[in-house]
Amino acid sequence: MSNFTTVLNLVRQRLIAPALSNPVRSYAVKPAAPAGKKKKLGKLGPIMEKKIIPVETDANKLVNYVCGSNYLKTGQDVKIKPDSEYPEWLWTLNTERIIPLDELDPNTKQYWRRLRKLALRRNNQLSKLKKF
Repeated sequence: MSNFTTVLNLVRQRLIAPALSNPVRSYAVKPAAPAGKKKKLGKLGPIMEKKIIPVETDANKLVNYVCGSNYLKTGQDVKIKPDSEYPEWLWTLNTERIIPLDELDPNTKQYWRRLRKLALRRNNQLSKLKKF
């Protein structure tokens, strides 16, 4: 029996012990971080740094141009024209509040579009309540 135990001990030392002491990875190695500044890690991964957008402070440009209207790299913002060069209907647009459905005329397209929109919203809310 002593020979049998010595053989088992030799087998353990040669086969089992090296496998336990030095496990081999079977998955990919994480890529190394790029040299330079490191990004902070949050719960969901690296946090993006906020971009600082330049704000126009020139009063003359703010009064005479529509700032931000040029989204291309070249060119200029749109220059503001005098009020007489714009169409008359532009000054009659409702910018104050949404007109309630009760105040709209039922013979207009605007009334029926608003009614359809409200009905769609109501149906969507009701479908959320269904339990199946």
